[in-house]
Amino acid sequence: MTNQTGIPVIVNGAAGKMGREVIKAVAQAPDLILMGAVDTSVEHQGKDAGELAGLSEALEVPITNQLEAMLGYVAAERNLPPGVMVDFTHPDSIYDNIRSAIAYGIRPVVGTTGLNPAQIENLADFAEKASTGCLIIPNFSIGMVLLQQAAVTASQYFDHVEIIELHHNQKADAPSGTAIQTAQLLAETGKSFNQAIVEETEKIPGARGSLADEGVRIHSVRLPGLIAHQEVIFGAPGQIYTLRHDTSDRACYMPGVLLAIRKVSQLKSLVYGLEKIL
Repeated sequence: MTNQTGIPVIVNGAAGKMGREVIKAVAQAPDLILMGAVDTSVEHQGKDAGELAGLSEALEVPITNQLEAMLGYVAAERNLPPGVMVDFTHPDSIYDNIRSAIAYGIRPVVGTTGLNPAQIENLADFAEKASTGCLIIPNFSIGMVLLQQAAVTASQYFDHVEIIELHHNQKADAPSGTAIQTAQLLAETGKSFNQAIVEETEKIPGARGSLADEGVRIHSVRLPGLIAHQEVIFGAPGQIYTLRHDTSDRACYMPGVLLAIRKVSQLKSLVYGLEKIL
């Protein structure tokens, strides 16, 4: 915390796997200041955020469960640029977390998925009225953005497509926000996919996955040993075209997270998706 001119950052969900990666990335960025580390886990209260994240030196930023107090603390720092809250928490709390941050004038950068369309619309209205930037990004990986762009291009030539997303078994929501966003991008092309040629019967409900707009189906897998993976499979007579992205280390998300932290203060409203700020 030697740099006192950079962007102040609060990491919410600081003790989680993504939170720890964000702490390391923020601490090593010369233009950012880690001002707060928030987590609800009882066993981590009071621990140094840097030591918990595996850094060689303490950051002198203790883990706290007081999000509102931390938002108020950063908002009161008038000699610094507007603060940013990076949130990797839980679908049950993310809506309230975002509203609280915006109310304090803190810009949310959100990697937590699970918000429904009505919640996103409400948050967009709230952010616009407050003239406060907010970024909701289902996936911070540049590679995933490229996969989605390739899928949109391929959809011009294929009429059948299904999505398989695979994640670790601690992920609370399904389908993943990334898979939902990919399906939305395909639906926005104006095509309808997967026109049935037989009357299907599911012998076990859900066997054919969830049905998104324009006939796109999404299948979710949850297993220990996975991190985050997605396939978009296109089919046509005589051929299969598969796009796949695999995450082998959560460090792959950090360039996108840092970019979002630096960009969100330039915004006056809610923006959804990493591709919008690249």
